[in-house]
This record gives sequence, C-alpha cells and structure tokens, in this order.
Amino acid sequence: MMTSAQMRAARALLGIDQRQLAELSGVSLPTVRRMETSDGNVRGNVDSLVKVVEAFQRAGVELIGEDMQSPEGGRGVRLRQSGRREAS
Repeated sequence: MMTSAQMRAARALLGIDQRQLAELSGVSLPTVRRMETSDGNVRGNVDSLVKVVEAFQRAGVELIGEDMQSPEGGRGVRLRQSGRREAS
C-alpha cells in the first residue's frame, strides 16, 4: 500500500510534477491527480497503482511501509543507494 503523502513525497524527491509521473508510469494525468487526493492509502485500480509504484522503483525511490525497517518508524520514502537502482 502507498499513501497519498508518500506519493507526493516520492515525486518531490525526484523533482517531478504530476504530468511527468503520469508519463513515467503510463497512467493518465487525471488518474495521478485522483490518486494524490485520496485520503490515507491511495485509491485506484490495482493496475494503475502497480504502474506508479514500479515507476518510482525504476527511478530509485523506495516506499517505506509501516512494517519495513526505518529508524524513526512509520511510513515514508527514501532514495535507494546508487548501486541498487533498477535498470530503466
């Protein structure tokens, strides 16, 4: 699961806007906008969610879930170490 706050934070880390995320993920701009206005966890069809998460992963962003190791706890995003990025 990804929250709308994580989605906005991931875009900010990459320095991209909603239109660029739509292009990178292959989903429409209105879909990205709807996802980011969700309360709490992002709502949308599974295919669109997977495309956005995979776009972030290709760009080197790791989504931190509540059950993942994080020094401060809670959800968030972080850039992967440069050697761990996936090929585009």
